[in-house]
Amino acid sequence: MFSRTDERLIARWWWTVDRVLLGAILALILGGLVLSLAASPPVAQRLGLDYFHFVKRHAMFVVPAIAVMIGVSMMSPRRIRRSALVVFAVGIVLMALTLWIGPEVKGARRWISIGGIALQPSEFVKPAFVVLVAWAFSERMKRPDMPGNLMAILLLSAFVGLLVPQPDFGQTMLAVLVWGALFFAAGMSWLWIVTLGGLGVGGLVTAYTFVPHVRGRIDRFLDPESGDTFQIDTAIESFVRGGWLGRGPGEGTVKQSLPDSHTDFIFAVTAEEFGILVCLIIVAAFAFIVLRGLTQALKESDPFVKLAVTGLIVLFGLQSVINMAVNLQLMPAKGMTLPFVSYGGSSILSLAYGMGMVLGLTRRRPQTEPVLYDLPAPHQRHPGMHAGARPA
Repeated sequence: MFSRTDERLIARWWWTVDRVLLGAILALILGGLVLSLAASPPVAQRLGLDYFHFVKRHAMFVVPAIAVMIGVSMMSPRRIRRSALVVFAVGIVLMALTLWIGPEVKGARRWISIGGIALQPSEFVKPAFVVLVAWAFSERMKRPDMPGNLMAILLLSAFVGLLVPQPDFGQTMLAVLVWGALFFAAGMSWLWIVTLGGLGVGGLVTAYTFVPHVRGRIDRFLDPESGDTFQIDTAIESFVRGGWLGRGPGEGTVKQSLPDSHTDFIFAVTAEEFGILVCLIIVAAFAFIVLRGLTQALKESDPFVKLAVTGLIVLFGLQSVINMAVNLQLMPAKGMTLPFVSYGGSSILSLAYGMGMVLGLTRRRPQTEPVLYDLPAPHQRHPGMHAGARPA
């Protein structure tokens, strides 16, 4: 495709990017488009829209998503970190505005309209949040005098502090879990593990006690007879009806009654029409991307790159597991999309941004090339700066 001696940016990118991981992500994106074609038309019909309304919009978001992913993957680690700072800052402002001027949908204020397009700012904040937290922890690892842990706690507080009022407890749980995974990967002590674990349990108990929405979902999960479990019951029924080989494309009936068949429960629609075997292939695709990403992270020597890739892959993997677990009634409903498969413009674009950062951070670079920082010459270093210190 490109010669190894070609010095153009696109050629250098092609020979240094993880093409196996890139191919797996693109296959998942295209597979999601096919599954959207199977799951979304009945929803559009019920809403009085064009039969292929959601399919067309899904395809419309896929094109810029691929462009974003490839564009971000061409960035250097330093530019990726700076872009994350900008995205996080803008996203936090938009999240705050959403609480005031965002439309209320099903009792939540999570969206804001920009140029006639509804966006969910928290989706874009997630990958940026992970990269900034990774940077904070990595700085603490390099320079003990750096208040990296405090910075990471402040980042988490800012993000969660705007998620809870929306309310979006699913994203809150996801953010806390990824943050905890990064803290663990950064080498926290057992005292921190016990303390944070206690705070997590305390937060869950508080939410269950004082938030009826959370209490209702947990109660329905523990005791299905205590409330309406129509969507979950219907999703389980789709796995039974589909069997191993499915009923055939377009032959499913569950999607006719599932309100969120094109978003939260597209995995269940897939089971009925294409069978459990195809569902296992999808699970294998997600597992491959996660394992490939973590393997690449282990090869990195720079703490920031290692932690950022780990965090982004954990974010991707956890969101996938939560969605599929909800479809299988293995955990309470969370209202979370299946990455690159479920319909949702903000979700697809933000996931493309996050995986683009993974591809960019794991590109092969010469050992002599600085990964994140430009080191000053020895005679330019400030007095008192030791050899391993690097300016931010």
